[in-house]
Amino acid sequence: MNLPSAFEEKMQGLLGEEMGAYLACYEEPRYYGLRVNTSKISVKEFQKICPFEITPIPWIENGFYYDGENLSPAKHPYYFAGLYYLQEPSAMTPASRLPIEPGDRVLDLCAAPGGKATELGARLLGTGLLAANDISSSRAKGLLKNIEVFGIGNVLVLSEEPGRLAQYFPEYFDKILIDAPCSGEGMFRKDKKMVKAWEEHGPEYFCNIQKSIILQAAQMLRPGGMLLYSTCTFDGRENEQVVGWLRECCPEFRISKIAPYEGFCQGIPEVLEKPDEELKKTVRIFPHKMKGEGHYLALLKKGDAAGRDVLPVRAKGVKIPETVEEFFKDVSFELDSTRLDIRGERVYYMPEGLPDLRGVRFLRTGLLLGELKKNRFEPSQALAMHLKKEEYRHCIDFTAKDERVFKYLKGETLDVEEMTAAGEKGWRLVCVDGYPLGFGKLGGGVLKNKYLPGWRLC
Repeated sequence: MNLPSAFEEKMQGLLGEEMGAYLACYEEPRYYGLRVNTSKISVKEFQKICPFEITPIPWIENGFYYDGENLSPAKHPYYFAGLYYLQEPSAMTPASRLPIEPGDRVLDLCAAPGGKATELGARLLGTGLLAANDISSSRAKGLLKNIEVFGIGNVLVLSEEPGRLAQYFPEYFDKILIDAPCSGEGMFRKDKKMVKAWEEHGPEYFCNIQKSIILQAAQMLRPGGMLLYSTCTFDGRENEQVVGWLRECCPEFRISKIAPYEGFCQGIPEVLEKPDEELKKTVRIFPHKMKGEGHYLALLKKGDAAGRDVLPVRAKGVKIPETVEEFFKDVSFELDSTRLDIRGERVYYMPEGLPDLRGVRFLRTGLLLGELKKNRFEPSQALAMHLKKEEYRHCIDFTAKDERVFKYLKGETLDVEEMTAAGEKGWRLVCVDGYPLGFGKLGGGVLKNKYLPGWRLC
């Protein structure tokens, strides 16, 4: 692989005698990773049912390698059921090292396509709030789909400038993750197009953007909260210098130790004019030392813990429509009317403790339960993915080997006469081996397909 000479010179300065080993890694194949959605299935249970060979990623509790040259996990029904996400192994590290606790308010500030946001949301286990933001509305649409496939309901999906978000969420979040836009040097082996992009927009272009983003994020973090900053680049201007910039502007931020792994390298304070030894607590991941691509991460704490500020809370909910009440008689959890929000035909279930969000550009607030039609309620795809099989009274459960699973994912009508009693009708939650895929409407032994058209298997 032909690397830019300026890049090679810089890496020689960083790596010294290890430069040969680093260059040799470009002759090795890239690594493919799969991360289990622990909000739907335990790692042990997934290992029991996984239909292809996987090997644990040693520094990621729910991460596995798979043979991406010969396997296509994105075409298996378990992928559509949200049991796992496909992600480069090193890229799993930042979300795994941000210490999420039940009830946390969590912000993923640069979240698309959703690899880190889905892990953060899964670890919240339905509590607290996940706010996932991406400035690009087109990228945010893909982010929303991945979050809904994972079944995450306590969510805001936003598409805003970080500076505007800071106006709505001052010192609001307990945890913030910034996987910052960067020059992408750590991904050269994975994606050769990144080399050309680097030549067009290198570290000089990104470092000022990163400094702006991290300062805006700092405004949204409550005292005592934790911020994890990460990039997939090697350049000190985008890594240690950005963290040093934050500490210079906001001295209350202290660098915290990151849960270790033998392949992690410490940060390099010498890239600063005035080296800060605390930066050795940050982590660099090099592809010649680990089975993954290049990454950098720094975990910081903002001052001492303090109580959450009380922000103006959105108006309380609305009366639950009769058609919604009727549908939820078959669901095992009760709706809290104070969290219900109806906008037009759409019915949403909102996270608790939200501020007034009028004026914010968002794609989703809360869990979309479904739509109000004339004299009926139609449940959403997002609700189907949020439910567990035991939470809905009427299910049709196929095995992964049943050809009707693939027909369902393609949007076809299904014959299920042998699986239902005569005269049965109404909504059915369609599952594969006990894990929901979507809804269907039963009548006369035939299941009318309600799988979301935009998600269908081609």
